[in-house]
Amino acid sequence: MPLQFIPQVHRATHRIGLHIEQLDAGVNQGEAHILAHLAASDGATVAELHRAFAHKRSTLTSILDRLEERGMIDRRTDARDRRTFVISLTARGRVLARRVSAHLAAFEARVLERLSPRDVAAFARVLDALEESAEQL
Repeated sequence: MPLQFIPQVHRATHRIGLHIEQLDAGVNQGEAHILAHLAASDGATVAELHRAFAHKRSTLTSILDRLEERGMIDRRTDARDRRTFVISLTARGRVLARRVSAHLAAFEARVLERLSPRDVAAFARVLDALEESAEQL
C-alpha cells in the first residue's frame, strides 16, 4: 500500500524551508524556527527548545552554537538552576527573528486563507497523531 500522507508532509516541510531561503537572511530552516520561537517568547531553556522542536540534542546544540557565533543569541546559566541554560535573543537576533517571524506568518496567513477552520482543526489532529505516534517509537 502506498504511503498516504508522509510524502506530502515531507514535501510541505521542504517547501517551508525553500520559503525561508527566499528571505535571504542567512539562516537555515532549523535556525529560522528557533529564532521565530524565541521571538514569540521571552527566552527559553534548552529543554524547552528540545520539547518544541524534537531535534536530537546534538543537532540543537549545533544550531545554538551557530546562532551564538553569529551574535544572534545569548546562552546563559539559569540563576535558579545552574545546570540549565536559558537562550535569549540579542538585539541583533531580535531584528532577524522579527523578520523571520513576519515572513513565516505571512506564508501561514496565505495558507489559512485557503482553508476553513474545520480543515485547520482536522490538519492539527493529523499532526498531533503523527507526533504522538513518533513519540511511541
